[in-house]
Amino acid sequence: MQGVQETDFAKRWFVGPWLALLGLKLWLASRLPLFVDEAFYWQEGRHLAWAYSDLPGLTAWLARIGDGLGDGTLALRLPFLAIAAAIPWLVVRLAARELDPKAGWQAGTLALLLPLAGTMGLLAVPDVPLLLATLLCLDAGARLLRRVDAFAALELALGLVIGGLTHYRFAAVIAVGFCALLVLRDGRAALRDRRVWIALAAGALAWLPLVLWNLDNADAGLRFQLVDRHPWSFSGAGVRLGRMQLLLATPLLLLAMVVAAWRGWRDGRPAARYLAASGSMIVLGFLLLGFFADRERVSFHWPLPGYLALLPLVPAVLAGWPRGWRIATWATAAVGLGAVLGYYAVASVPSWRAQTASRNFHPTNFAGWRELDAAVRDALATMPADTRLLAGNFKIGAELGFARDDAGIAVLEHPLNDKHGRAPQLALWGISHASRATLGDGPLLLVASSSDARFRELLAHYHALCRQVGPLPPPRVLNIDHGRQRFLLFAIPRGIRSGACTAPALAFLDAPVAGKAVAGGFEVSGWAFKDGVGLRGVEVMLDGRVVAQARYGETNPGVTGYWKDSNDRNHPNVYFRARVEGAQPGARWLGLRLHGADGSVEDWPEQKIEVR
Repeated sequence: MQGVQETDFAKRWFVGPWLALLGLKLWLASRLPLFVDEAFYWQEGRHLAWAYSDLPGLTAWLARIGDGLGDGTLALRLPFLAIAAAIPWLVVRLAARELDPKAGWQAGTLALLLPLAGTMGLLAVPDVPLLLATLLCLDAGARLLRRVDAFAALELALGLVIGGLTHYRFAAVIAVGFCALLVLRDGRAALRDRRVWIALAAGALAWLPLVLWNLDNADAGLRFQLVDRHPWSFSGAGVRLGRMQLLLATPLLLLAMVVAAWRGWRDGRPAARYLAASGSMIVLGFLLLGFFADRERVSFHWPLPGYLALLPLVPAVLAGWPRGWRIATWATAAVGLGAVLGYYAVASVPSWRAQTASRNFHPTNFAGWRELDAAVRDALATMPADTRLLAGNFKIGAELGFARDDAGIAVLEHPLNDKHGRAPQLALWGISHASRATLGDGPLLLVASSSDARFRELLAHYHALCRQVGPLPPPRVLNIDHGRQRFLLFAIPRGIRSGACTAPALAFLDAPVAGKAVAGGFEVSGWAFKDGVGLRGVEVMLDGRVVAQARYGETNPGVTGYWKDSNDRNHPNVYFRARVEGAQPGARWLGLRLHGADGSVEDWPEQKIEVR
């Protein structure tokens, strides 16, 4: 009787949070702007194909289904939310059947609280169907250890097909699962059954569209996933991936999973050993990969399939811990989930997001897309009717495409397109352009971003734009979140122009340093220049209001020496100084207004200071 009561209690503590979390995610998904990758998957969904340059087809197909359900971000994300909502139930089913019912409900609740798993579905990304495929294969593998039957074989085939249609990364799950079966006697026996091999054959067929795409496109996708983005040399930077796991899996729950893996390897039950082997190999494999692969983009969520494999084993570990440690484990996991949900909540509210502009965790990829669409509409309203919209990179093209319901916006060639493996796909769609020459001589509205290039690369980025479209007219500057996200709109007139590069201005504040405390009266100094025409003046701004006129034109040879490619004739006389008086105490945003000799006015991104 007590066991039944405990199971019922565990069930209630799963179902209640599951419903609450689902409601919260639906609300957030309706408010959260599209992440840039989501926008591109939407764009792929508008160009249906069996496979794409970055991924197999399933993510795009799901995005297309969501797109067909209605307008807006919630509709696009609904298929992913539905799949994500099913994942904790699959954990419950697996753990309850192979271990015990109480452990099943507890493992399901842990799947809800594990921050990365609990927030799945908020974004329309391939990790959602990838987790579904992983759990189906894990569940099928556990069944096969007991008895090979038609249901287990069908479930395995389904999981393999979904995974093969989702991501290259699923190959690691297949390899690990196969190895886990091989190390178990019952697993080796299962692999001798022809029904299992029929399932494996069905799974192999799911990779055929991706193979054919790569054969037709010079292995572009395969090279991006395995070669182009990875240095394949050791770097200690991989430690960062491990540190991230402490935060995103939460320390105590991660410790419990480590203990569960250790015990599971020694468990007499085949299913427990299978889950421990699968989970630990996936996690360790991706953590090891972080030391050799892409330093910038090996993602913190890659070990997640391994964690889900280990979760069914965790309740038994927690049962042996002191009550205080158990409470702390559940509490820290809940706090971790709340923190990640809070991050998305901040990203969804512009005023909250703006307050994080000075922080490293500012959600830049979510910021400013709605404001940009409004600015584009305003700009186009003042231009000729035959004006063509031109995006500076795939991110801008996809986001504006979603906002404007236009999946065919022209995109300039850009290093980001190559870095993210999207350049071949843009070329296949016929919307990638190397220069103005392929766009005709009609008017263009070029939308570029200075946020997508490192500061030291900005001048080279502007010069590249000049080579592509000619001298740039004065831009309309759109600073989002104090300039953390910054867009430049160029109204390019009819006709193909040539000449020296006229580019947006560049500036830097030497003093005061960002985050520094200053008195109510303080000195401001720095440098600024504008290629092609030069600057005629610099104004200092505080909280968006001009508070001082700078003395512009002091000599600074160091700036000229660093920016050797600049054609501003004012060099080396590009330094400025100003004094601000009467600043009110508190946190303030310090910025610059740069006046070009051509009459242009550009507001430079702001930096936060503290006035005492």
